[in-house]
Amino acid sequence: KNIVVVGVSSKEEKFGFRIFRDLLKAGFKVKGVHPKITEVLGQKIYPNLKTLEIKPDLVITVVPPQVTEEIVEECKELGIKEIWMQPGSESPLAIKKAKEYGMMVIYNACFMVQNGIW
Repeated sequence: KNIVVVGVSSKEEKFGFRIFRDLLKAGFKVKGVHPKITEVLGQKIYPNLKTLEIKPDLVITVVPPQVTEEIVEECKELGIKEIWMQPGSESPLAIKKAKEYGMMVIYNACFMVQNGIW
């Protein structure tokens, strides 16, 4: 699976950094998205989903709920069918929209814990 983490951080204490780092360590094919960062851990970071050279199978959000709502719209435009909203990044509106658009949406669960990485 091609995974994209939206909300990658260059600050080691942030979940956006820890998730990205640990997915890389676990051997996942992962890209990062953040509008103001260009590189983390030697990996190119993209300003948004539209600038990726691949269409991800899964988008993981590690951003404020309002940003997740925008990401759901971007996923719809790009035909991305699966979104995982990390705890704290989901909103009732983002979940509702994702479901209306026919996406598989996961929330109230941590991707890292569910996949045995943490």
